Amino acid sequence: MIKSLLNKLGFASAPFAGGITPDMCKWTENAAIEDCPLPPLFIVPIKQHIGQACSPLVQVGDLVLRGQKIAKSEGYLSVPIHAPTSGKVIKIEEHAIPHPSGMGLTSIFIEPDGKDERDTSLAGLDNWQTLDPAELRERVRLCGIAGLGGAAFPTFIKLLKDKRNPIETIILNGIECEPFLTNDHRLMVENSAEIVHGLQIIMHMVDAKKAIIAIEDNKLDAINAMQQALSSIGNDTISVASLPTRYPQGSEKQLIESLTGKQVPIGKLPMHAGVLCQNIATVKAINDAIMLGYAITDRIITVSGDAVPKPTNMRVRLGTPMRFIYAQRGLENFDGIQILHGGPMMGERMRHPDIPVVKSSTGLLAITDARIKPAHQVEDPCIRCGHCSEVCPISLVPNLLADHCRNDQLEKAADYDLFDCIECGACSYVCPSHIPLVHYFRYGKGQTAQVRREQSFAEVSRLRSEGRDARLQREKDEKAAKRRKVRDTLRSESVLNPDNDAKAKTSPTTKDKE
Repeated sequence: MIKSLLNKLGFASAPFAGGITPDMCKWTENAAIEDCPLPPLFIVPIKQHIGQACSPLVQVGDLVLRGQKIAKSEGYLSVPIHAPTSGKVIKIEEHAIPHPSGMGLTSIFIEPDGKDERDTSLAGLDNWQTLDPAELRERVRLCGIAGLGGAAFPTFIKLLKDKRNPIETIILNGIECEPFLTNDHRLMVENSAEIVHGLQIIMHMVDAKKAIIAIEDNKLDAINAMQQALSSIGNDTISVASLPTRYPQGSEKQLIESLTGKQVPIGKLPMHAGVLCQNIATVKAINDAIMLGYAITDRIITVSGDAVPKPTNMRVRLGTPMRFIYAQRGLENFDGIQILHGGPMMGERMRHPDIPVVKSSTGLLAITDARIKPAHQVEDPCIRCGHCSEVCPISLVPNLLADHCRNDQLEKAADYDLFDCIECGACSYVCPSHIPLVHYFRYGKGQTAQVRREQSFAEVSRLRSEGRDARLQREKDEKAAKRRKVRDTLRSESVLNPDNDAKAKTSPTTKDKE
């Protein structure tokens, strides 16, 4: 309320608390999307989303088509994986995936046949307006769509029409505040009609009454393209909102606050505020899945950085090795170069370029050591300047959080709302002591999650042990009860028939007869 009053009075220009304005380096904002050639070998990990890994449906030697399902989803929080092109499965084994640890994951290796033939088992749904939203939601799941903004959360889950939490507003996130990245920017410029159509499909699925397309004010061509697409359909329930360029404007909670004035409560989701946020590329993929029956087999990425001779935006098939992509832009020698998967603020540093592109790949950056090392200087002691608290968009106290995480005081870190941190990196960016605050937060989250898993396992083990003890005691009691029942029965019979007992006592035994 105070913030809204200050905004009205003109004393607060920022659309949300905190944030920074780094050098955006949008070198590829005018670079049209180019198609990346097919590599000689695709490496397709069986897990490219948040949730459970998939199970392979193909074997070595199988022939596949583009868009054919090659790995089925396991569990609710999962979506299937599809072949990026037609060809032959030559092996299935573990391979490195986009992760800073260099960890590996079971991957399906496909050798292209050059024909690029597509699987046509799914037909387009031109009559989507008359179909049950549940049917459209299932199509989104079958096509393997996960959040293409980088989070890779299975999209069909967010499209559930929940009467307890009805969606009033859909926010189409066209904010691309991460430096270097322009892939969503170019998608809005070149595919505005498909994006708007995909947005209409989502509105039908969740029964939303209005939608807002959020775009930063430094993307005038994207704003014009989206406004023209809206004017061509004459839809007055969808509007375009131009927001000031500020990082991390694209974060869900900050975006919701900027556009609606609503604050998502701690521990709650946007749906609890009646809002659904979707990424530009994800909405385009939903349109293709519904209208064309296309499973997700490619995505737009930004290839940039001061080490890339020809930076641009590219449409790349999933499973394409990063080394092959860099080679298309003139980069083949990686000595003295750091590879970043994603943007420089929230992206992850890769150990080598022999890693495939996945659904969460938004950009591939190649930065020279000379440029990146000043941002990674030796850590000095905290001087308690408070800059990190000033720029935190969640209004946390990063320096105290880092101290608790560093000293494994996990309960204290949780009390300081550690898990509300969105890991935007704004605090690390402004820290004069070069403290890698976000690294400490990730460490703290990981340790806390491990402790909680161990506690959960211990609790399950305790309950299992108590259950076993209860079962054994119950069986013991049941046996004792049966023995008592037999004794009572015999005792009752002896009372009712005393002659039988007397005869039993006086009747001669075989030995006596002899």
